Amino acid sequence: MPLSEQPPDIVETRGISKIYEGGIQALEGVDLGFPQGQMTTLLGPSGCGKTTLLKIIAGLLEPSEGEIRVSGVPVAGPGPERALVFQDFALMPWASVLRNVGFGLELRGVAKAEREETARRYIDKVGLAGFEGRYPHELSGGMKQRVGLARALAVNAKVLLMDEPFSAVDEQTRRQFQEDLLRLLSVEKKTVIFVTHSIEEAVYISDRIVLLSPRPGRVSRIFHPAIDRSRTSDKIRRDAAYLDTVEEIWQIVRQYLD
Repeated sequence: MPLSEQPPDIVETRGISKIYEGGIQALEGVDLGFPQGQMTTLLGPSGCGKTTLLKIIAGLLEPSEGEIRVSGVPVAGPGPERALVFQDFALMPWASVLRNVGFGLELRGVAKAEREETARRYIDKVGLAGFEGRYPHELSGGMKQRVGLARALAVNAKVLLMDEPFSAVDEQTRRQFQEDLLRLLSVEKKTVIFVTHSIEEAVYISDRIVLLSPRPGRVSRIFHPAIDRSRTSDKIRRDAAYLDTVEEIWQIVRQYLD
């Protein structure tokens, strides 16, 4: 999509800075807009504030300065328009897959029959049909992450916030998750803000990549990968545009590490 035809921003960060106790500054003056219906990835070296920024957007942390707006409205805490997919799954160990996926709806007072119907639909969409009655200790790490994704989708939030959701699984499962996520989002049309350490993952899945500088994190560069998603995964990963973008970003990140 040409930049002139970009959709409106649904999430905006305005002058976001974060200083932790002890004077450690994680973020400084971050101004960003996140376009509706697009996947934006936050990328950068360890300690650059990616997860801090995601948690501020989620309403789990307060910024030291600045504000977050969703659909033009300032927010000061968690809200139903944002759903977070945790890195560590954050499942209730005593609850079944069905109950875990429907838990957000339960908190909102949705009737049991309706929330279970919705939960079953998203369990099926993430490829876990037949596992509704299982418990987290009976699932692999990859299956647990699918439950977390289904739970986030079930509440029908406008914005999905994903904090390195695939970091705990092996490379083969990670690539399958990337494919599954892109397929789901092509149907669900969600706005996604995604944190990863992987340059290759960021280039493969993203409409836009925000590269943050070393601490304190500032917006360093914004990339728009020119990926033709009509092709197979193997062809994309061998494409010159994909490889060149990975290398361009790596050269910048390597300078940060020197």
